[in-house]
Amino acid sequence: MTSKLIGCALAGLMFMSCGNEGKSPKADSIAMRQQYGESPVLTAEQSLQHLKAEDGFSVQLVAAEPQVIVPVAMTFDEKGRLWVAEMTGYMPDTSGTGENAMNGKIVILEDATGDGVIDKRTVFLDSLVLPRALCIIENGLLVAEPPRLWYVEINGDKAGKRTLVDSAYTEGGNVEHQPNGLLRAMDNWIYNAKSNKRYRKEGNRWLKEDTHFRGQWGISQDNYGRLFYNNNSENLLGDYFSPGLGSANPNQRNVKGYDENIVPDNRVFPARPTPGVNRGYMKKVLDDSLRLINFTAACGPLIYRGGLYGAAYEGNAFVAEPSANLVKRDLLEDSGYQVKGKLAYTGREFLASTDERFRPVNLHLGPDGAIYVLDMYRGIIQHKTYLTPYLKNEINTRSLTQPLNCGRIYRVLPNGAKPMPFKLTADPAQLVAALDNTNGWVRDKAQQMLVDGKYASAIPLLRQRLADTTKPIGLIHTLWTLEGLHALNITDVKPLTRQKDVMIRTQALWTLPSIINSSNKAAVADILTGFLIDQQLAPSAALVLPALKKVDPSMAKRLSPAFFYGFPKDVFVADALISNAKDQEAALLDEVIAWNPDTNLVIRRHLQKVLTDISNRRKASQGDVLAKEFPRGNLIFKTVCQTCHGADGEGIQSLAPPLNHSELVTGKKERLIAIVLYGLTGPVEVNGKIYKAPEYNADMPGIGSNDEFSDGDIAQLMSFIRNAWGNKAEKVTEKDILSVREKYKGRQKSFTMEEFK
Repeated sequence: MTSKLIGCALAGLMFMSCGNEGKSPKADSIAMRQQYGESPVLTAEQSLQHLKAEDGFSVQLVAAEPQVIVPVAMTFDEKGRLWVAEMTGYMPDTSGTGENAMNGKIVILEDATGDGVIDKRTVFLDSLVLPRALCIIENGLLVAEPPRLWYVEINGDKAGKRTLVDSAYTEGGNVEHQPNGLLRAMDNWIYNAKSNKRYRKEGNRWLKEDTHFRGQWGISQDNYGRLFYNNNSENLLGDYFSPGLGSANPNQRNVKGYDENIVPDNRVFPARPTPGVNRGYMKKVLDDSLRLINFTAACGPLIYRGGLYGAAYEGNAFVAEPSANLVKRDLLEDSGYQVKGKLAYTGREFLASTDERFRPVNLHLGPDGAIYVLDMYRGIIQHKTYLTPYLKNEINTRSLTQPLNCGRIYRVLPNGAKPMPFKLTADPAQLVAALDNTNGWVRDKAQQMLVDGKYASAIPLLRQRLADTTKPIGLIHTLWTLEGLHALNITDVKPLTRQKDVMIRTQALWTLPSIINSSNKAAVADILTGFLIDQQLAPSAALVLPALKKVDPSMAKRLSPAFFYGFPKDVFVADALISNAKDQEAALLDEVIAWNPDTNLVIRRHLQKVLTDISNRRKASQGDVLAKEFPRGNLIFKTVCQTCHGADGEGIQSLAPPLNHSELVTGKKERLIAIVLYGLTGPVEVNGKIYKAPEYNADMPGIGSNDEFSDGDIAQLMSFIRNAWGNKAEKVTEKDILSVREKYKGRQKSFTMEEFK
């Protein structure tokens, strides 16, 4: 049945439902299940007919099996070729049998004829286990193959020498909860989702630094180098400030302006019923027509900067939702230095399919300005760790285990458009000119090629371009290109801090940490002082203080009070100052109180929270003894729980509340057992604080139906978390687990807090 016929049939069914008052929602659900009882595997051409794009756009098939299989990540080279990571081993069945097979690949896909369709496949790397991210830099390719991050030299499209960049790129977690992304951002660092690490290549050395923890799967940047990401149940999260700032104080768990909820509206509008979602049996997960109501697998966000779709689409966010077979469009707007967003429309999506196996997992901007959609094309999208009995039944009923050897890549084009990829050469003059291209991919790639090529001859051209402030976006790339070439200096930056355009001034501030030294520190301090009366730029100026502190601690300390004097109610300035106070939080608090004893001052409250966190960590057990006593419990915690609750048990913003000092953990063990076995749906109260959507996921899946974990394993896990960190409570036994299982025999749905009262 074609997409159009299915849509008409579904619309007719909905019309009958609305017009017949005697027809119950349950009857509608039964009718829907009958209509979609089968879910056939479609060819790429057939599946394409089931895809509906927003009016004015069409979808083109770029590649399909056997040219590409299970694509999960990709990047383009300067020739416009696609480099794709194939995660072939992902979930061969509901038990994940053989998931660690060495069948993953990195392939190069080429359109030799220029018609937008791939006609050549070259295997660059094979025998990989679940590869998940890649990034081209200089003459090599970064490849993430958990737990390692490799740098592989490229020799004529063949893999050369391998260098181990990070042996612990991923630490714990499962396939859904491990670092990924490898986004080469505007500030010349490489950032990741589900990670607090960033990387940079300096000659033959690889630099690795801590940064903010961000997102779950997929990461993108806007025209100003700010990062955007999400987690599975939240539409879009992101940063207000440069990604390299604000993480100087490891004692500070959260910093305002980072990991902000950009689009709090999490509704989705599938084109077909979607009963095959993990929690489809729960109320308010599916509507009466069995359609998903809110995101449950949000991933692969992309900030569109392509210049092909028209002004209305520039800066929009696009988010993939494989469980609902769709891609969402969000409208973003700057409000001062803050970014706010909303759904582009309700009741429909930018791209949606009536083929249940259409699984968009990542979105990329191409050299032609189009959005490229990576479709894993699989029935099973949920990893085994959290797979519910309900979803297992859905998979078995509609034979969703297959296929395992498919995959598609599409591009979305304005109707009638026939764009050609912009191909870059090694000519420095052409690359400098390309920094002003209307396509953000071209600008990014030109910057990267100039930096990778170490073109000293480009520096005079870049400085000449820096003098032209009439085109801010190109100027910003020029600024960061000079930074990447280690040619940027205070003479370049200082005039830009006085420009009328606020984003030029902001970017100039953001580059200061990379150029501060003993000879220009006074000039930097003068620049920062000049922003003490600027509400818009004061937070960015305060975020630069830790960099100044490295060169001259006393100078940074003298500047700090002026910021909280001038902005006592500004949460962004407050957190920026705390980031400059590593291990000096108590002294800063005394200084604030001496200036103003008001207990409601933002900076005072935030400092007291940081000091409490420090105290809790000092009291916490080291966990070494517990890890030996409960080895399986420790391992399960690292692979299942740590990715949301944090290694220190203090929770992770936007993901999950703390386990440390939580009455849910240390209270009645029967309650904790029930939660771990069957899950918990929010809102959740921990230590007097309510954790609920959209600020937090507010939905913890149970692991009681996971065949990988025995009852003894689960007992160890709970004994571990009940006595880790600052917790101390009675151990849990296998007999305890069996008792709770018997009490709730046959239960599938998660618990709520109300059920435990």
